[in-house]
Amino acid sequence: MDGVVLVLNQDYEPLNVCGLPRAFRLLFGDKAEVVEYDHQLIRTPRQAFQAPSVIRLQHRVRRPRPRVKLSRREVLARDRHTCQYCGHQSNDLTLDHVIPRHRGGEHTWENLVAACRVCNHRKGGKTPDEAHLRLVRPPFEPRSDVYSLFTPYLADERNEAWRSYLFLGKH
Repeated sequence: MDGVVLVLNQDYEPLNVCGLPRAFRLLFGDKAEVVEYDHQLIRTPRQAFQAPSVIRLQHRVRRPRPRVKLSRREVLARDRHTCQYCGHQSNDLTLDHVIPRHRGGEHTWENLVAACRVCNHRKGGKTPDEAHLRLVRPPFEPRSDVYSLFTPYLADERNEAWRSYLFLGKH
């Protein structure tokens, strides 16, 4: 019983993706209803059930806003592979702590930027003001969006029905 199911909140907001066993527990516990079926048939010794592809919860669930994981790849994507000091665009960038770690700077979205090797070396363990460097734009935590959360699942054509609930349209 493998497969994934898109879980929608009561107001059809995409919440997450769960496995088929979890989806059936929600359905049989009257906590969710089927919105779209999959083509897969799940057989038990006495019955056969059509597998759900999209389910909707019966009651609204409040949840915290999903966050983008802080990683080198995500910082470079946020900064569009551009040095935040000189504006040079490259695939050979380093990460720089705006306020150096040894001076109390934290490893957070608001303190990390993409920098070319020349600018990173020039800045060293100084602040941008001390190194006479100016940021192209201040660092920020990017918002997590539906596209980044759910599109990896859309590579599987069995999940094509999800597109209308994720507001992505056809290919």
